[in-house]
Amino acid sequence: MIPRFDRDTSATRIADNTYAVSVNDGWWVDRGPNGGYLAGIITQALILEVNDAERQMRSITVHYLSPPVAGAATVHVHTERRGRLVQYLTATMFQGDRMVAKAFAAFGVSNPTSPTFADPSYPGYPTPAEMEYVTDPPGLSEIRNRYEYLHVMGAPWDELGPEAVSGGWLRLREPRPYDAALITAMCDAWNPPVYARLRNDVAVPTLDLTVHLRSVAAMQRLRPDDWVAVRFRSTIAAEGYLEEDGQIWAPDGTLIAHSRQLAVLLAF
Repeated sequence: MIPRFDRDTSATRIADNTYAVSVNDGWWVDRGPNGGYLAGIITQALILEVNDAERQMRSITVHYLSPPVAGAATVHVHTERRGRLVQYLTATMFQGDRMVAKAFAAFGVSNPTSPTFADPSYPGYPTPAEMEYVTDPPGLSEIRNRYEYLHVMGAPWDELGPEAVSGGWLRLREPRPYDAALITAMCDAWNPPVYARLRNDVAVPTLDLTVHLRSVAAMQRLRPDDWVAVRFRSTIAAEGYLEEDGQIWAPDGTLIAHSRQLAVLLAF
């Protein structure tokens, strides 16, 4: 049986540089689809266009122009430049004549002889086996049914704290192999950390989302049912906007990806 993530993010080439996709309302938050889910769809089209296992996605930035509705859409992909190491692409998602998202991406080959260092600190979470699984309270977004969550801090139902930070363990409810599309989607699948600091009568629709894949090798070592450790933080809310920084870690302590997004802060 095909996992739901694959069914709901699949892209099919219908013409040169053009892919048919579908937006499924099972990945909804508030009044529209989750931004990470849309980024996952676009990533699938990009991977098909590049069609080169040696060139893995290293960076993607998606700008969300208009919330799509459930149903058919198309993604148009164009290679802006293909160099020896890096290929630069743009991708645009349409529903009819309406542009709903535009992405810029870079796919690059790995260089195992390059110097390496890593400063970010792995969160010292209890392992998933040491934690109790807590069922979500009713009334949360539909996307919560697509992933499994083990909250270590900043759960939406916890008491408010002095920081907008949230984290724990995350994985798909229907396991499938980890790849760039899934990691990109997961960078926006956690509850917004602002809910740990402000009341839940706010919404934070994403303006743009950037994901940097930092270890393709660590991502490819993951088994389909592995949990990944995540940590998300917002430090400034001003003039109706806030930022959110995220990290996704392999269980062995390797940073797989980090992300940043700018969101509108709406109060109900």
